[in-house]
Amino acid sequence: MFEFELQQVRAAELHRQAAEARLAREAVRSRRVARSAQTARQAAVPEEVHTGRRSRRRLPGTV
Repeated sequence: MFEFELQQVRAAELHRQAAEARLAREAVRSRRVARSAQTARQAAVPEEVHTGRRSRRRLPGTV
């Protein structure tokens, strides 16, 4: 009888580990989808062009 109970405990532990692994994979997948969606949104929006800004004045070099 002890072996049967031990097998049930092992099986329950394996089921728990499998459920944790599924949750971890799902979390990674959802983060990856969110990251790719954010990248797609950023690619769709044109970047700001700083045309009003003048270039930095450079001092003449003394060599």
